[in-house]
Amino acid sequence: MSILDKISINELRNRASDVKSENKSFFSKIRKKKPKNLDKIMQELHDEVFEEIDCLDCANCCKSISPTLYFKDVERLAKRLKTKPSEFIDKYLFIDDEDDYVFKNTPCPFLLPDNYCMVYESRPKACREYPHLDRKRFYQILNLTLKNSEVCPAVYDSIEKLKERRTELNLQ
Repeated sequence: MSILDKISINELRNRASDVKSENKSFFSKIRKKKPKNLDKIMQELHDEVFEEIDCLDCANCCKSISPTLYFKDVERLAKRLKTKPSEFIDKYLFIDDEDDYVFKNTPCPFLLPDNYCMVYESRPKACREYPHLDRKRFYQILNLTLKNSEVCPAVYDSIEKLKERRTELNLQ
């Protein structure tokens, strides 16, 4: 049974907030030590949590946050929608305070009522890689992971399981 079966998305946000300082401290130790086996353990945890969690049951990422879109993403989506990249940008995107293209609104304009993605095969790179638990050099995205733990049950679960395995990381 996944965490999503037990709690609501609002409760997930509250739980993540409750352990935020603990997780920051834990991640600080990881950042300093850069355990050699961190990527391997995170890949194992990624596989484990996604045996229990089906993104289609949640889609909270699509409902509440916007991915960063690169121009290649814009071109691919514009082609899929049979429009010009400039028209796609005007209709769907704006530039945020970090100078990145993001969607103007949430939920994602391509999220269907059944939580499927209307443009799944053409979705942005950030969507393809979300929630980034299985990436190499995981220690480089600890701040992003902390933010994502408030949005994604898989991330929250993975952090909690990672803390249980701190001895494998040689963290005390």
